Amino acid sequence: MFQKILIANRGEIALRIIRACRELGIKTVSVHSTVDENSPHVRFSDESVCIGPPESHLSYLQIPAIISAAEITGADAIHPGYGFLSENPHFAEICHSCKIKFIGPTSENIRILGNKAKAKEIMKAAGVPVIPGTEDQLDSPETAKKMAREIGYPVIIKSCFGGGGRGMRIVEKEEKIEAIFSSLQKEAFNSFGESNLYIEKYLQKPKHIEFQILADTEGNIIHLGERDCSIQRRHQKLIEETPAAQLSDSLRKKMGEAAIQATKAANYTSAGTVEFLVDSKGGFYFIEVNTRIQVEHPITELVTGIDLIKEQIKIAAGHKLLSGKDNFRFEGHSIECRINAEDPKKFIPCSGKITALNLPGGPGVRVDTAIYCDYTVLPYYDSLIAKLIVHGKDREEAIRKMDQALHEFQVEGIKTTIPFHRKVFKNKNFIKGEFHTDFVDSFLQH
Repeated sequence: MFQKILIANRGEIALRIIRACRELGIKTVSVHSTVDENSPHVRFSDESVCIGPPESHLSYLQIPAIISAAEITGADAIHPGYGFLSENPHFAEICHSCKIKFIGPTSENIRILGNKAKAKEIMKAAGVPVIPGTEDQLDSPETAKKMAREIGYPVIIKSCFGGGGRGMRIVEKEEKIEAIFSSLQKEAFNSFGESNLYIEKYLQKPKHIEFQILADTEGNIIHLGERDCSIQRRHQKLIEETPAAQLSDSLRKKMGEAAIQATKAANYTSAGTVEFLVDSKGGFYFIEVNTRIQVEHPITELVTGIDLIKEQIKIAAGHKLLSGKDNFRFEGHSIECRINAEDPKKFIPCSGKITALNLPGGPGVRVDTAIYCDYTVLPYYDSLIAKLIVHGKDREEAIRKMDQALHEFQVEGIKTTIPFHRKVFKNKNFIKGEFHTDFVDSFLQH
């Protein structure tokens, strides 16, 4: 097992990793920007190193500074969390060349699966259902128009290296393709350093279902059930739950088998997530593999009793995967609300000082956060400030617990998305499980 892990991240996920390391008897090193000097992840780690000024590209994305921090402190592994460098194949390669273990999949895994078009080719060859679309990267707007005519409108054009809801546009008419193609290429290059695009049939009113995977270096693979991530705004997830409402046992079984099949086809190791869209007729289609721990991993932990961060660390250390379902069971229902420092009506980020704070509690209520009273939400980083997670014996109880927990969750001094979440949990369609990826847009219109 590792002796010391450097955490190349900040906020709640850095704290989450510190806790897992402590339970495994591993010392931790936090890196931080100048404005994060007094943040909880710095205070609660064993050591800390300042790696640059506030801006991410000058600190948390600075590979040389992070590697230097690991070498100076004698860290033998780096955990990237999610976001920042977690899906950067070059970073994984550098770690390997410096004999520092990257806690995650191989650089080759990240590179191949990070290319959405390439990942789709692999899945199609392995017999995993994929959405109709281009086999190769698009070389021009004319090629995009030709393909769109073949598969039928609406279509969605995506960056081959996109993620997090960025680098994609829905197109409903041919005359829009040329302008969208050009602007999307620029956006993709600015966001991901690559301008390659591909096109797919746009499924209307689908559900977004993902399966949590664990795969060790000996070829053992398990899935830990699905998460419904359909409640999203501009392709950014807002609420997740497990198990998925209105997913039949037979479809769940088929999708779980396909997720394992996809993992094997990619020779994947570590924790990962295989994501699908499910149409109104029960057809499901592969969309991507997330090669990192997900923001929403806690809900899977609550229904299975498995600490996913610990398992991720153990796999990286060469330990064999927990074998079979004798080691875990699916129990109850869990829901997560992402609490963002944003205007709840316009979803515009809101930075500032938290002047008063009350965190909810009680049986089956978990809050993953790094905020506290007098904490200043900074404009340099992601607007996620907390994850509110509940666990109940069934979906009905979990919804009631979340409603109460949201009522108790009080944040003053800044705007948050708590009012939005409270409205969702009063919505009849949500309560009945009758929602799709367009739920939030139609919900906000009313």
